[in-house]
Amino acid sequence: MQLGNPTAEIFIPDGQPPAEALARVSHLGVGAHQDDLEFMAFRGIKDCYHSEVEWFAGVTCTNGSGSARTGSYCQYSDEQMMGIRRQEQRQAATVGRYAAMFQLDYTSKIVKDPADAHLKNDLKAIFTATKPRVVYTHNPADKHETHIAVVVSVIQAIRETPREQRPQAVFGCEVWRDLDWMPDTEKIAHDVSGHDNLAAALNGLFDSQIAGGKRYDLAVLGRRRANATFFESHGVDKCDALAFAMDLTPLAQDDTLDVVAYVTGFIDRFKADVTTKLRARLGK
Repeated sequence: MQLGNPTAEIFIPDGQPPAEALARVSHLGVGAHQDDLEFMAFRGIKDCYHSEVEWFAGVTCTNGSGSARTGSYCQYSDEQMMGIRRQEQRQAATVGRYAAMFQLDYTSKIVKDPADAHLKNDLKAIFTATKPRVVYTHNPADKHETHIAVVVSVIQAIRETPREQRPQAVFGCEVWRDLDWMPDTEKIAHDVSGHDNLAAALNGLFDSQIAGGKRYDLAVLGRRRANATFFESHGVDKCDALAFAMDLTPLAQDDTLDVVAYVTGFIDRFKADVTTKLRARLGK
């Protein structure tokens, strides 16, 4: 496989030949930063962890140079942080038993540049080589600009692959904005309970972020627990951890759909729901 960045890498934790390792992929996560996959695509990681026939592979698009840092990491240069974060992502791929881990090593500036096609072309090559059945990526209503740039590149890359090779399901997941606001009938609720030890182990590997000033490990597990508890107001909890996602499958399968109109449609329906309930109580 020819990737656009000479510093990109493909890490295969169990040492299988690349062609064989990529051919077995059934679930693929595409995240902007190191640790995004473990936070947002845990359903895919969990589903493949004990399977003999399904395999999760990950893609991290950026190099980690802009990471926040305090404490033990406050004196680390961008180059040092890039090395640390790349190694942390390799460790996560090993612990999570990934089929393969791609680290594309782009700067956020390149990823966010609409005129730069390197990321889209890399993703197209990865989709072609792996042919995943399920794809996890960022949701298009995320507040992080690099996350939005990644999901747009994912959709563009999928739309440039043959229809018969496109994934059967594409999910836009929670990271820098949760999806609790979506109507319950439209949000995809992924049950991620029962594997707290694996989730904690994966999240805890990213010490440069946790000790460096961001308690993502606690926040992610807390969000999943909150989702499970607040999902239904008139029933007992059916699980103890939920991760919400936006269904992006129609955007991947129908090239005529406008991305902006599709995503803002969810927001419009949320607004309509709030408006209807308030007016009903106000008698208007």
